[in-house]
Amino acid sequence: MISSQIIKSSIEELGTITKVDLCVMDLNGSEVASTSDKDFLDVSIVTSFANSPVDSQVIGDVHLFKILDETEPAYVLLAKGDSEHAYMVGKIGVSQLQSLIVAYKEKFDRNNFFQNLLLDNMLLIDVYNRARKLKIEVNAPRVIILVETGSARDNTAQELLGGMFGTHSGDFVTAVDETSVILIKTLQKNQNYEDVQRIATTIVDMMNTEAMLNVRVSYGAIVDELKDLSKSFKEAKMALEVGRIFYAEKRVNAYNTLGIGRLIYQLPESLCKLFIDEIFGGREVPEEIDEETLNTVNMFFENNLNVSETSRQLFVHRNTLVYRIEKLEKSCGLDVRKFDDALTFKIAMMVVSYMRYLESKK
Repeated sequence: MISSQIIKSSIEELGTITKVDLCVMDLNGSEVASTSDKDFLDVSIVTSFANSPVDSQVIGDVHLFKILDETEPAYVLLAKGDSEHAYMVGKIGVSQLQSLIVAYKEKFDRNNFFQNLLLDNMLLIDVYNRARKLKIEVNAPRVIILVETGSARDNTAQELLGGMFGTHSGDFVTAVDETSVILIKTLQKNQNYEDVQRIATTIVDMMNTEAMLNVRVSYGAIVDELKDLSKSFKEAKMALEVGRIFYAEKRVNAYNTLGIGRLIYQLPESLCKLFIDEIFGGREVPEEIDEETLNTVNMFFENNLNVSETSRQLFVHRNTLVYRIEKLEKSCGLDVRKFDDALTFKIAMMVVSYMRYLESKK
């Protein structure tokens, strides 16, 4: 239902323009919002009018009007003034508030619809029926963009997203948990994943600039039918989780670029342990290697196993870099200067990161 603050803002604006005192009460005679500190009418008169069959009435210098939600009374509007001017202002107020009720109901219904759709709580026939009723296009390219705020959700992120992507363009913003906000982004026919990546990057920048929020963003596959949005949502969730485990330095993660991280994420823990034991046996495993060595190896990988370029970027002598690599080889039996050993070590580090993640969830 529409909030009392919205009602108050609406009648205050109307009252300021028309110089007519207005008051909105619920059907029990309790004040919801008013432009005056004075009492308009006795509560019993208001409740009696609310239960009567008429839609408007005049008592003294107060005009009473019923505000309807579809065909049922929702509120009573009082306009104080003995002229036709007050009556006209009251009718305008009723029309305005009834339009707000319709708009907020539609927004709530759409929110409820998308939440149930994303969580797979709807039958296929209901998806199409409700979409038609809510005037939501069924066949249009869409993608789920998931924005994780990292803490208990306040309305800042959702409001900012809502301001960036309005419903007039076919976009919709909702939430299904306390720590993330979902953007259902409707795309143009010529837009692709590069465009989605730019949109996701813009969200990260805007959240940081406008709200000082350090968010992580992920997105699923682009789908062409409304019913497939739940699939894109699941993919966005996986991308967010995989990104957190394996690509912590990235603020945007796409489901279609997760690479080997997606494969490892879907492996059972028992198979991961077997792999680590097979590669390292009883020797030192990656998580026990000192941070300096790991940083060196990571930079070595980023430079495509180029010793000279890596030593230059680390500001160390070439021999120092070779010493660190040979130190790693002695501890775990892998020479990362060789492609096969480098690949094995890289995968092993990712598997260990995944196992640590699994342990933290127990």
